Amino acid sequence: MNTLLVRELGVQPYLDVWQAMCDYTEQRDLQSTDQLWLLQHPPVFTLGQAGKPEHLLNPGEIPIVQSDRGGQVTYHGPGQLIAYLMLDLRRAKLGVRALVTLLEQSVIELLAKRGITSEARADAPGVYVEGRKIAALGLRVRRGCSYHGLSLNVAMETEPFSRINPCGYPGLAVTQLSELGCHTPIPILAVELAQQLADRLGYTLRFDSDTSQSSPDE
Repeated sequence: MNTLLVRELGVQPYLDVWQAMCDYTEQRDLQSTDQLWLLQHPPVFTLGQAGKPEHLLNPGEIPIVQSDRGGQVTYHGPGQLIAYLMLDLRRAKLGVRALVTLLEQSVIELLAKRGITSEARADAPGVYVEGRKIAALGLRVRRGCSYHGLSLNVAMETEPFSRINPCGYPGLAVTQLSELGCHTPIPILAVELAQQLADRLGYTLRFDSDTSQSSPDE
């Protein structure tokens, strides 16, 4: 059975993690282990490859990064769970659309276990609760392997979302688990999400204790 190596990285700067994901994807070979990085970012707006500057309404002092992931503009900050999945799509026997669905359904199942009904939308990738976005997706595939992944709003400052058109949709409302009565700590949610992803992939989880709270390139 294939293995998914889980690295718990704490709070890490976006640029550092992005570079580390690119490096891993560029250097990996057919024997390289698929990895899931679980972390949080300091405040940052990121523009995907299709990102349009006009969707940045009033970024203020929050830095802006032009990223190579798919999608439009989003916000990352403390209190948001980030899950970056570095997956050999040939090994997993998945296409990009199937990977998006796998990520969405893993979040939907995670929320369902807490009595929260959510759904995916065909016209706008992500997960929504009564029309409000709670999880965003953005992927890049290079050399047959994915990187980037998803963000789940847990217990964060959501005001910065009002400074953008989230994911390119003017007026799109966002929500988070704390507003929906769920106060499970991020480390617990992270482990459960990892298990959901592994179950759907048919992979075995392996946690890398040596990398807990370390930088991604150590």
